[in-house]
Amino acid sequence: MACRLCPHHCKLDEAEIGFCRARINRSDVIEDLNYGVVTAIALDPIEKKPFRHFYPGSRILSVGSFGCNLRCSFCQNYEISMAGREEAHGRRMSPQGLVANALRLVGEGNIGLAYTYNEPLVGYEFVRDCAIEAKKNGLKNVVVTNGCFCEDPLREILPNIDAMNIDLKSFNQNFYKKISGDLETVKQSIRITSEICHVEVTTLIVPGQNDSEEEIRALSQWLGSVGRTIPLHLSRFFPRYEMMDRDATDIAQVYHLADIARESLEFVYAGNC
Repeated sequence: MACRLCPHHCKLDEAEIGFCRARINRSDVIEDLNYGVVTAIALDPIEKKPFRHFYPGSRILSVGSFGCNLRCSFCQNYEISMAGREEAHGRRMSPQGLVANALRLVGEGNIGLAYTYNEPLVGYEFVRDCAIEAKKNGLKNVVVTNGCFCEDPLREILPNIDAMNIDLKSFNQNFYKKISGDLETVKQSIRITSEICHVEVTTLIVPGQNDSEEEIRALSQWLGSVGRTIPLHLSRFFPRYEMMDRDATDIAQVYHLADIARESLEFVYAGNC
């Protein structure tokens, strides 16, 4: 049985778990193994996701589970994104229970739910069900994703999503191969999403990996061809996971690359600086 969610198209035998560690074949139906498993939950400023052009100054109840369909050596949330069901520690929540929590926080500035921390869309069915329930109750839905997902499931979920922040980790297909992803799929996701809901894009600037002027110029020129007003966040890398031997990105370099990106984009932000 093949999973059709992302470009890996994992072929799973009965009870076999996919590459993302979050999807399983149960009686010839591919399901999310992490359905309702919440490993992280916090009321965050919307700017932390990051969003700068979507309800600025508001807060949003942010939830994560476990699993990811990429393998980034620089992952900032590896404790949950690289975990499977046995390693992940969390509590179970229904979509109705999660939305009830979000509604209780409206008085504290909460506008809805953000699906984030790990890769939320490997838990596609839970995000879909929560988003429908949240929408019924007048809440906003935000997804922070690597964007490496197939067109059909993406289009299916988008009518209930108000905003996405999509990671464009590099503008080099060889880079994406190293992390088990696909650049063209992510570009497609950005194009599709930008036509349907609010979208912002984030690139983590990793020293020696994706920090050349040429790459950021090409990336921003392409993004500008999709829409010059799409906000781009260039974020500073800090040593994490399998890249503890690297220094943090030089702040001056982040600002310099942001200036280059502004040649093609109206809104460019330096993050973590």
